[in-house]
Amino acid sequence: MTNDQSYYLGTHDAELQRLGLQHRVWQPTVIDAWHKAGLGIGQSVLDAGAGPGFASVDLAEIVGPAGQVTALERSDRFLSHLRETAAARGLPQISVHNIDLVEDDIPVSGVDAIWVRWVFAFLNDPVAVLKKLSAALKPGGVMIVCEYINWATMTWLPEQKILNEFREITLKDWRSTGSEPDVAQRLIPAFAEAGLRLTDVTPVLKVCTPSDYMWQWPATFIQPHARALAERGVVTREWAASVTKAYGELERTPDAMIVTPLVGIMTARK
Repeated sequence: MTNDQSYYLGTHDAELQRLGLQHRVWQPTVIDAWHKAGLGIGQSVLDAGAGPGFASVDLAEIVGPAGQVTALERSDRFLSHLRETAAARGLPQISVHNIDLVEDDIPVSGVDAIWVRWVFAFLNDPVAVLKKLSAALKPGGVMIVCEYINWATMTWLPEQKILNEFREITLKDWRSTGSEPDVAQRLIPAFAEAGLRLTDVTPVLKVCTPSDYMWQWPATFIQPHARALAERGVVTREWAASVTKAYGELERTPDAMIVTPLVGIMTARK
């Protein structure tokens, strides 16, 4: 059994719903990256840090009944959701393992591909886990990683002082856990050390308005996380309420825009 409270963003129902929306927003971009990397029918894929399994389900549909998706996750709450979804969707090619990527051995080897999304950013030693995962790939196998390059590119137009404070406080609090939001900057030079040849880095940065679907990605994070920071005593409840108010006003502002955090989708081969 795992301690779900150790997750920086939690594993509660609201977070599960946020992750679902995040997956839907990013789904076209991610599936395009998988196709470019050559994922297809009959392959074996490792979904490392699978969370509630939204990507695992998409991967299972890509590899088909002849393929295999191994989902690794340490949250009991998320694993339960994944198992229920796989059963309901009739996807027996998904196998689920309660695994801590830092502490435990990888239960499979010689896989065709590995997918990792927003996992390394929450690890104290991401390079060690990168090497462990690389060892599970077959020669010629591919690893696709989605992580932040620069979280601080998140900007609001017109500028919002309280939201700028939210960005800086969140980054400071995140780093206080010993992990690094902009972990792609550490991973890019580390692929070679892990026995992988980096073949592509696709930067993804969006400028969106309240009417754009992508707007919901930061929207579903900012207000709940401001409240979570207050609950943990990092900020006052009054400050968190000010963030919620400012964000609501921004959504009602004509021509308002958000510049999203800069993400890198990295592809490497063994």
